[in-house]
Amino acid sequence: MSLTLLPSQHPQRVRLHNEIHARPAEEMQAPLAITHVVMLTDAAQREASRAHVAQLLRNHHRPQPDATTTHVLIDLGAFHLRWELHTEFVCWTFSKAMAPAAMDDVREPATAVDHVPHDWLAALPGQCLSSLHLWALRETAVDADHLVRHMLQEETLVGAGVAGGGGKVYTDFAIHADGFSRMLLLSGESLSPKRLGRLVQRLLEIETYRMAALLGLPAARQAAAVLASAERELAELAQAIRSANRDSEPALLDRLTRLAGQVESEYAATHSRFSASTAYFELVDKRIQDIQESRLDGFQSIREFMDRRLTPARSTCEWATRRQNALSERVSRVSSLLRTRVEIEQQQSSQELLGTMNQRQDMQLKLQSTVEGLSVAAITYYFTGLISYLAKGAKTLGWPWSPESTAAVAIPVVALGVWWSLRRLHHRLFAAHGPH
Repeated sequence: MSLTLLPSQHPQRVRLHNEIHARPAEEMQAPLAITHVVMLTDAAQREASRAHVAQLLRNHHRPQPDATTTHVLIDLGAFHLRWELHTEFVCWTFSKAMAPAAMDDVREPATAVDHVPHDWLAALPGQCLSSLHLWALRETAVDADHLVRHMLQEETLVGAGVAGGGGKVYTDFAIHADGFSRMLLLSGESLSPKRLGRLVQRLLEIETYRMAALLGLPAARQAAAVLASAERELAELAQAIRSANRDSEPALLDRLTRLAGQVESEYAATHSRFSASTAYFELVDKRIQDIQESRLDGFQSIREFMDRRLTPARSTCEWATRRQNALSERVSRVSSLLRTRVEIEQQQSSQELLGTMNQRQDMQLKLQSTVEGLSVAAITYYFTGLISYLAKGAKTLGWPWSPESTAAVAIPVVALGVWWSLRRLHHRLFAAHGPH
């Protein structure tokens, strides 16, 4: 079907599809010298690395990489270059075919970087995280014992059969005087160029990911000191909360809030590093599995070496992560406890305030009742006085009672009427607005 007849395409379809083919293993033929350099870089240095490889290609009159290139694989004649751009680092792999020759008296074969421009190599952007010389030699063409004895340190020597018995690998995981580690791969007759290429790539990745994983170790050690201080302060705060009074609680809550901010800040600063280390450790395990190790008599295998030497660092990073999470949860629990205590005391204060207001209201009602009694008396006195004056005027018109008698008779009637009127007024107010 023609591409024009296909439906609308996702803009990243081709790039995502080709991701499965990214960084393919090369076909390699022993004898071969390989130098692998890993440069730890930030965003600006990764862009500078692309410009640096472009400079090398320009000097050799080769096509330039574009702005999205993350992988370059090219033969420059004097040496072969493999350039890989990763999230945190850049890998530079130089390889050079070696002429078959007897190496019985050779202490160490020539390296691939002997043919790389030294000034250009010294100017690689970033900081060197790992550098390794690897030689892939035919097992039948060399004296393995001679080379291992002169190239590698016996104290940390590691050796294993690889590729299902198709080859042998030796290394000492040590940085030698020139700043490079060393690894010797002896290829058997059954190891095809494709399998040799995949094996070399896996061995280089083991060293690369091992060092990248260990970047979390300094962060874990630094975090341990911060966490220890925070845990002591949290313990002091928890003890202070037990004996705190209402006046000291706001200050304790402020200290606890600041501690929570410090813990979360440390977590945010190290979480990505610890997560990356966990992923790199898993990649190391996977690559060791991929090389299909088998034991060589008298040698410690790569997996055994990694289990013994890498597990403590791995556990330290994992422990720091768990400790951060546990401390964060403890701070959260203590904060919730203190806030609950403050809220309960505020509720108690509110209840006491309401009780005081009720007492005042009762007093106001009593005072109001007293005032109402006085009001009834005053109103009764006022109306009785008016009735007395009316009786005096009515006396001349034939009223039979004296003003005093008339006032005396009117007093209870007037008082009862005033009292009854005030009660009705209260009932109306309560019916309209409800009790307060």
